[in-house]
Amino acid sequence: MSKLKAVIIDDEKGGRETLANFLKLYCEDVELVGEADGVETGLELIRGIKGSLDIVFLDIQLKDGLSFQILDQLDEVDFEVVFATAFNQFAIKAFNYSAVGYLLKPIDPEELKAAVDRTINGRSPHMKKRLEVLSNHFNNPNTFEKMSISAVDGIYFINIKDIVRCEGEDNYTHIFLRGGEKITVSKTIKEYEKLLTPVNFYRVHKSHVVNLNYITKFVKGEGGYLVMEDGRMIEVSRRRRAAFMEQLRKLQQS
Repeated sequence: MSKLKAVIIDDEKGGRETLANFLKLYCEDVELVGEADGVETGLELIRGIKGSLDIVFLDIQLKDGLSFQILDQLDEVDFEVVFATAFNQFAIKAFNYSAVGYLLKPIDPEELKAAVDRTINGRSPHMKKRLEVLSNHFNNPNTFEKMSISAVDGIYFINIKDIVRCEGEDNYTHIFLRGGEKITVSKTIKEYEKLLTPVNFYRVHKSHVVNLNYITKFVKGEGGYLVMEDGRMIEVSRRRRAAFMEQLRKLQQS
């Protein structure tokens, strides 16, 4: 098998050197064919690569702008993009919303190998579209309006406000949208709880995360439950009930 062609774009020389060494030591299937330190030099590098390029490792903040400016100027992004970034909770959330790969600095060799293996096993489809979702989150840091979902049958790009509820089933989550569409994802309900709780969702049961905007009724008492706009009745677990009612109170006040 021919080696994957890779480039590194990072404005820190030490960061480029570390990643280059790790690729050489741990990723024998990768050939590093170039490095750059900025938007202009990165764009020139990518456009100058002869033949296909397989994977690009990008820092977000470069010396002359954001790396999104490189990707925006390319007609096609037909290679895998993996961002290398210092820890930032907002940034991690943006990556998760858009389903774009990332590595946290300092880079863990095992995570690097996993990112390369994913590329070997097949490039992710719709990269340009997923990057648009990611870029939007970075340009509008207080607004998470859209997310990319890698489902069992393909990749969906949906408006978060259209999610009515999520239902967990073992290691899968079923996402129900306005209009009745159902998307099944091979991720646990806990992962979607983390993503969606900050944007007006709440986990009312071990198997259910609901959009508070789509609750039509809360039936109190023993065995209390919610009635959602799609007609589904969702049990509110006893141990979550007090916290949930407090959340409803805050929602009413706002």
